[in-house]
Amino acid sequence: MSDATMDHAAAPAVAPPKPKRAGLPPLVIFALCWIALMLGVALLAEWITPYSITALDLRSRLAPPVFMGGTWLHPLGTDELGRDVLSRLIVSIRISLLIAFGAAMISAALGVTMGFLAAHFRGLAEQAVLALVDFQAAMPFLILALSVLAFFGNSLTLFVCLLGLHGWERYARIARGLAVSAGAQGYAAAVKQLGATPWRVYGRHVLPNIASTLIVSMTLAFPEIILLESGLSFLGLGVQPPQTSLGNMVGYGREYLTRAPWILLSPSLVIVLTTLSVSLLGDWLRDRLDPTLR
Repeated sequence: MSDATMDHAAAPAVAPPKPKRAGLPPLVIFALCWIALMLGVALLAEWITPYSITALDLRSRLAPPVFMGGTWLHPLGTDELGRDVLSRLIVSIRISLLIAFGAAMISAALGVTMGFLAAHFRGLAEQAVLALVDFQAAMPFLILALSVLAFFGNSLTLFVCLLGLHGWERYARIARGLAVSAGAQGYAAAVKQLGATPWRVYGRHVLPNIASTLIVSMTLAFPEIILLESGLSFLGLGVQPPQTSLGNMVGYGREYLTRAPWILLSPSLVIVLTTLSVSLLGDWLRDRLDPTLR
């Protein structure tokens, strides 16, 4: 046996390197954990609030939080009326997420319906929908919201429906374009030729194929609704007492910014982290679901 043969026999077999699995980015993991925490707080708000949001403790007015020398009786301190900031923060998270989720669903349903109507009827109906889309995009929504709330008064139902009008034109454009593209691809026309009704064509065949794009659009628009709700509540036109929201807490806490900054510190931090987490998740979903970005 030659030396080359012996060296070849003695050399250990080297296995090819295994391809590394692409895990979730750290920022996406943080976003998922934070969103899960917020959803858990919103669902369990009735059981985890230590005090009622209207319970007054005048002897503990403007008590500092634990990290500023306070006691664990009020971990995040109290406000100007002695109300527990932690309890109000928990309920505010629930109300704000409920408003944002309801408004996002209304906006998506309205926009998709209008987009499908434009794609199905074409002609004058399509031109009318596109005109409404352009009008909505050109109208400053904050001014419209201030006018409606100042004229009709405020209620939680009206507030959610009003915020549901924000951004519906985006969904209309996306739904119209993708529905027209689906008709050009042939599968929607084939279903029509088999005798399917328009409801079945768009609801059972077109909508599932464009659902991923719509979901990504909702995740990107969700932070805007949270910020809009916070801004209107900050101006006193959003959620009204005795209910509370994140923007409401920031609005009331601005008067005690120098004396008791913890009143608005906690809700402000929650607003920033929630909007950031949803935006990070939306960007990640767009990169994973959009085939043009792969």
